Amino acid sequence: MKKIFDPAYLKTLVLISSLLINSFPAEAQFPLSNKQNNQTEPKEIPEDKLNRRTPRGTVTGFIDAMSEQNYNRAFRYLNFPPDITSPEKKEEILQVLQRLFDQKGSIQPYYLISDEPNGKIDDGLGENLERIGSVDADDKLIEIYLKQHDDEIGYPIWLFSSETISSISSLSLENAALINQITPNFFKRYLWGGVPAAQWIVALVLIALSYFISLLIISIVVFLLKKLWKRTREEPISGIIGTIKLPLILYTAVWIFVALSRNLELSIILRQKFSAITISVGIAAILILLWRLSDFIGKFSQEKMVLRGNPAGVSIVLFLQRAAKIAIVIFGIIAILGAVGIDVTTGLAALGIGGIALALGAQKTIENFVGSVTLIADRPIRVGDFCRVGEITGHIEKIGIRSTQIRTLDRTVVSIPNGAFSSDTIENYAHRDKFRFVSVLNFRYETSPDQLRFLLTELRKVLYAHPKVYEDPARVRFIGFGAHSLDLEIFVYLDAKNYDEFLEIREDLMLRMMDVVDRSGTDFAFPSQTIYFGKDQGLSKEKSVKAEAEVEIQKEKREMPLPQFTREQIDALRNKSSYPPEGSSTGIEKNKT
Repeated sequence: MKKIFDPAYLKTLVLISSLLINSFPAEAQFPLSNKQNNQTEPKEIPEDKLNRRTPRGTVTGFIDAMSEQNYNRAFRYLNFPPDITSPEKKEEILQVLQRLFDQKGSIQPYYLISDEPNGKIDDGLGENLERIGSVDADDKLIEIYLKQHDDEIGYPIWLFSSETISSISSLSLENAALINQITPNFFKRYLWGGVPAAQWIVALVLIALSYFISLLIISIVVFLLKKLWKRTREEPISGIIGTIKLPLILYTAVWIFVALSRNLELSIILRQKFSAITISVGIAAILILLWRLSDFIGKFSQEKMVLRGNPAGVSIVLFLQRAAKIAIVIFGIIAILGAVGIDVTTGLAALGIGGIALALGAQKTIENFVGSVTLIADRPIRVGDFCRVGEITGHIEKIGIRSTQIRTLDRTVVSIPNGAFSSDTIENYAHRDKFRFVSVLNFRYETSPDQLRFLLTELRKVLYAHPKVYEDPARVRFIGFGAHSLDLEIFVYLDAKNYDEFLEIREDLMLRMMDVVDRSGTDFAFPSQTIYFGKDQGLSKEKSVKAEAEVEIQKEKREMPLPQFTREQIDALRNKSSYPPEGSSTGIEKNKT
């Protein structure tokens, strides 16, 4: 132990350790170091002062430069062929290009031009080529392309392609634009945004004129439609026409304005500035159409629900109508922002993440809403129905968007979420067409077989003769020997409007059956476990003899209705009994009427 702590010994260990460590590579000495630090990270592309990194930036920058009549700046958006070097020739080509766009050309709206550094990849063109418009010169359509090049420091920018410049360099326009030919020179002197004041005035006049023409055309079409088609004066056709009239006027006005402004050869600068407005108005027309259609469909559906006696459906329709309007507003805002050139990609991504989070948080709410829609669509229940759902029995009091309320027999109210309600077993008593009456009569073991035959016969007569009893099946059968009784089962369906009437009819039948049992001479059995004191009166010998004699007569005449009655016997008994029974207050009132 002393040698280990010797200073000379420790120095030797330190020297050996340092030699071993230095012999390992650097990566082995520091295993947690990141090798990626040695790799060259992608350089961040600097911002271009002329905003030429994307096709949309190039077009907007070119239009702005032309509106400011800054030709030196506008030159930098064009890739001139090598044989065009003089500033005069470049300015001449630039003016020809502008006049071609003004008179016989068009540029796509800004929102249709790609705002990505690589342009549109799925447009069928090359990776570094982008189509942004066209011009019509000498009866020939010339496509206008942008092409990606490297700038002075080696980063990609988009410029009007040299092929496009070569195509228009040989063209010249002798006639001035039509709008300049018909407007006074006084208005041409004043420029606003690089466009003569006359063209701004004409554009405003065209807006009002386009709306008036569209209103006139649509009104005439609607008038003729009502005259030629009589159903247009009735609902729901009349409501649909009224719903789509205003959006159709706005949409038609947009197309008329675009056509007139191009045919009058308004400046491309002015048309590009109005392009976002016209597209926004077109989108607004579609949104107004969807909004008004949701109102019309909602109102029409509510009226149908009320006529069908389905007030719960009204709440579902209102909920769907509000959800549709919210969706219309959201998508309308996104579409209009995209039309004016605002990037909504980030917002849509956030909206998607928020929507997923909202959907997860509102999972039960959505489940209950879907359940309520299922209840309305399938209509297994209605308000006022008496039903059993799971272990709960009662009357349906309210069908809401989230839950359904049941008034139980204890007069309490139970709310069941619609998601659970629609997935549970529902037994609706309100839809049954017949009421079942089943009873087992227990007779004493002293009962003779002929007395049982008498009971079977007479009890069937009671059923067949009753006007509230369905003939098929009207079953009375001797079903077995019980522990303390001879058992007869009665199975029959009763014709009753509701449960209360069913109880009345069943009560009447059981009283009539007691009369039959009394006439048979036998009696109902007591449980064998019961011990009772007192002298048993026993069976009535006279009634027993009478019942047995009646059975003997049926045997001799071969009219024994066992095991079943004949058709003639059933028809002879049909409606022989009076119901309500004679002597009841209801029967007296019926006889009076």
